[in-house]
Amino acid sequence: MSATSPTRTRTPVQVAAAVVAVVFLLVGVLGFVPGITTDYDRLSFAGHDSMAMLLGVFMVSVLHNIVHLLFGIAGLAAARTARGARLFLVAGGVVYLVLWLYGLLIDHGSDANFVPVNTADNWLHLGLGVGMIALGLLTARASANSRAARGPGLG
Repeated sequence: MSATSPTRTRTPVQVAAAVVAVVFLLVGVLGFVPGITTDYDRLSFAGHDSMAMLLGVFMVSVLHNIVHLLFGIAGLAAARTARGARLFLVAGGVVYLVLWLYGLLIDHGSDANFVPVNTADNWLHLGLGVGMIALGLLTARASANSRAARGPGLG
């Protein structure tokens, strides 16, 4: 008699959400690493006066880095289920599209730029928004198609 433990496979949407979440965690950590974040001595808690730049390109602040870390943690938690993973990717993508619009509409030199964002951030937020929504929709569809192809009761 063979004692096998059931293996739990992750759906494509869960894998995609977990990968995106890990990238957010990595970005959040790297935002606190001098050298990877240039002008680290100019890192402020929040606001447009934080002149620290992740990879020398993207404006960051302590708040910005913390948001990336929290977003990554939320993504890993959401990736535990297919429904949560899809919600993380699609809703997170919508959040990033809103952040992209915010970055387009505010004066980058004003107090309204509390995140802070610059032009490079705006383009990144657009790409993240579109990419996360696409991942959420396409990988969830791939999971549904895979289940349908296996037939009822086969997994």
